[in-house]
Amino acid sequence: MLLAEPFSLLAAEPISRTSTGEAVQFWVLGTLAVIGAIGVVAATKAVYSAIFLALTMIILAVFYLAQAALFLGVVQIVVYTGAVMMLFLFVVMLVGVDSADSLVETIRGQRIAAAVAGVGFGVLLIAGLGNATVQAGRNDFAGIGTGATGNVDALAELIFVRYVWAFELTGALLIIATIGAMVLAHRERVGDRKTQRELSQERFRRWGSGDTEEQLTPLPSPGVYARHNAVDIPALLPDGSTSELSVNQMLRSRMLDRSLDVAEATYRPPDPMAGTAGASIEGEEHTR
Repeated sequence: MLLAEPFSLLAAEPISRTSTGEAVQFWVLGTLAVIGAIGVVAATKAVYSAIFLALTMIILAVFYLAQAALFLGVVQIVVYTGAVMMLFLFVVMLVGVDSADSLVETIRGQRIAAAVAGVGFGVLLIAGLGNATVQAGRNDFAGIGTGATGNVDALAELIFVRYVWAFELTGALLIIATIGAMVLAHRERVGDRKTQRELSQERFRRWGSGDTEEQLTPLPSPGVYARHNAVDIPALLPDGSTSELSVNQMLRSRMLDRSLDVAEATYRPPDPMAGTAGASIEGEEHTR
């Protein structure tokens, strides 16, 4: 009798009846969860693996919510689907993915199929949760026995008291998995890294072969003023012409660069009474 008493705590009362909505929800969502889990390890691209992993995590959260574990379902979505997935995507973006991924839709009709599957999934989810809500409102519904503490307190006791070592090992496992993903996704350098001397020699070879666009010397600094440079005005060359290479390409693409004529038109001489040492162009101090 004394030996049988501890084992009796592990036994649970058999479930007498399962509603149709719960059964349909379990088999449909369970199948999708298994498919998503297989897709995580079978997908050839990291982005697809992340999508399958998010699908599996969301389905697990739906299972928790359907079993009246509201806190666990919310934690599953916020912590795992939100935080862990963002960490995974951060690692993917940090390591890098194949830039040759095509954005062209190669599978015809996938948008329509996705829309139909989404509507069907929504209807199934609403029907299952609605049926569970109706069943929970019955007078003979037993519910989940959490005692006088509640679901959150009971879950905290299991995680941080009874299974604290398993919880800590799970956290360490996540860190090891993240480091392992970075190591596996790391790409070895194909060739040796070129030094500055080798890059300079290649630049002179291209120039010697007739490449007139090759710039051998450093780019000239923008501006034509004695004390202060204007980054939006091209520099003057020894022959009096302007060097367009001295102005940043971003300024030129946004049409924010100014010519010498515009600078001359907006030039204002310094005010001796103000004590300024330089001229002012559109509120900035410059000296011709």
